[in-house]
Amino acid sequence: MSAPVPLSPTRWWALCVLGLAQLMVVLDGTIVAIALPAAQADLGLADGQRQWVVTAYAVAFSALLLLGGRIADYWGRKRTFMVGMVGFGAASVWGGLAQSGTELIAARGLQGAFAALVAPAALAMITVLFPSGRERNVAFAVFGIVAGTGAAFGFLLGGVLTQYADWRWCLLVNVFFVLVALVAGRFLLVESRAHGDNRYDLVGAVLVALSLGSLIYGFARAEHGWGSADTVGFLAAGVILMAVFLWWQARCSHPLLPLRVVSSRVRGAAFLLQACVGVVMVGALLYLTFHFQIVLGMSPVVAGFASVAMTVVIMATAPISTSLFTTFGPRVVLTVGPLLVAAGLFYLSGISASGSYWTEVLPGVVVMGLGFSLILVPVQNLALAGVDPHDAGVASALANASLHVGGSIAVAVFTAIYTSSMSDSLAQGVDQLPALAGAYGDTLFAAAWVMVLGAVAAFLLIGGAKTGDAPVASEPAVAATH
Repeated sequence: MSAPVPLSPTRWWALCVLGLAQLMVVLDGTIVAIALPAAQADLGLADGQRQWVVTAYAVAFSALLLLGGRIADYWGRKRTFMVGMVGFGAASVWGGLAQSGTELIAARGLQGAFAALVAPAALAMITVLFPSGRERNVAFAVFGIVAGTGAAFGFLLGGVLTQYADWRWCLLVNVFFVLVALVAGRFLLVESRAHGDNRYDLVGAVLVALSLGSLIYGFARAEHGWGSADTVGFLAAGVILMAVFLWWQARCSHPLLPLRVVSSRVRGAAFLLQACVGVVMVGALLYLTFHFQIVLGMSPVVAGFASVAMTVVIMATAPISTSLFTTFGPRVVLTVGPLLVAAGLFYLSGISASGSYWTEVLPGVVVMGLGFSLILVPVQNLALAGVDPHDAGVASALANASLHVGGSIAVAVFTAIYTSSMSDSLAQGVDQLPALAGAYGDTLFAAAWVMVLGAVAAFLLIGGAKTGDAPVASEPAVAATH
């Protein structure tokens, strides 16, 4: 018989540790983006390989997250977190010392695999440390802001390290995060695990990993043509494997992803919005940083500061967003937020080779920051509200997976859009820099429509009452040991 977890007296310090780990996991999806031109030149990466430095991390992370969530639930969330941090640090050292593009891509994939242990364990521990009430809302708001701003902070940190140290430090810096989290986590984190049916669904793990890998690789191949045999083949295989995975989950006695986790319309809307956030934070902003450095001629550190303006807006308006969420409820806030992000992206899609950052970029970035502030504060809590304690890890994994699957698919699709736009412009005799600016603008325009679809989904799926139809979070009944 399991006993409820008592409130930990160090839970707010524990939140700092978990937030630091989440910051590391999220910023590693983008920290190498600004370093990519330097890494490409140093290691002789081809343009086709370049995107895989970002995508390999996202693919491994997304494909293994659900299994990582189940390992956290069954093996112990603190233990999983600590092992994941050690592995992440080792993979970061390998990547930082890589002597070839293949080594760097492999190390990034290994980082993503260990991040798939860290992220769901961290989020699940928050659901245990803050079971309900105002403290839970505050904790999820803090965690959501860290998760949402980590991508932009990665651009800034990557710029500083690339310019004043070396691109390799964009990976080696993780050792600092790992050491702090391991030492502090040893004393501050509380162990917890689910009880009951704790058998692993290895068939489901293989199916979902193959499905996501096929889909993302298929989208990546689209830069060579949407009608090519390998593009269509991998996309079709991904869809079929996902269908088989869902069929298996409905019949398996110990599913990797219990369908009850995704049965709520509100939770489904939250997961979908997480994917939309990933599309913009990981996919679209990558091309905006390319515009800063390649077209506008910014140094890596200046490009990093140019990217962080959105983060400043998010953090400055987060308290207001929390108040608006309490007053108007999730439906209004999570409909208006994506529309504001879309408006900012539509504005940014007009970037040009001769334009100024202050007039063509900053206004759009500020509007995006306002929109993301409305999304990031409530969406994490909404995604996990009412989840059975037995499923806390896998639900946390799905929330993270939504963001990173969205990001990894976006990088692949936007690469195809960029390649097609660039080819058309050059064929028409457009000069190099205007062609680049136009191609980057096309990716931002596509991302804007993704956010519009996210707003429509939120409006349709989330109830009209102030609290929506989100289930109320229950008290977790999981065993805990200190």
